[in-house]
Amino acid sequence: MLSKLPRLTAEEAERMLLKSGFQHIRSKGSHRIYQRDKERFVLPFHKGKTLHPKIIRVLFELIEDENG
Repeated sequence: MLSKLPRLTAEEAERMLLKSGFQHIRSKGSHRIYQRDKERFVLPFHKGKTLHPKIIRVLFELIEDENG
């Protein structure tokens, strides 16, 4: 795992999710829901704002899990 997590916006996180095989299935308010097989990820989408480090950590764990 990364020692220091990068700071990401929702747009950057969305690109990473789509690249790793997640599909945007629906939106509710300012949250976008992505799914890959049985895994689901809810991304708070506030344009221009940086995501919380806990959200980024979960995102990297999901993407890392897919890559090996």
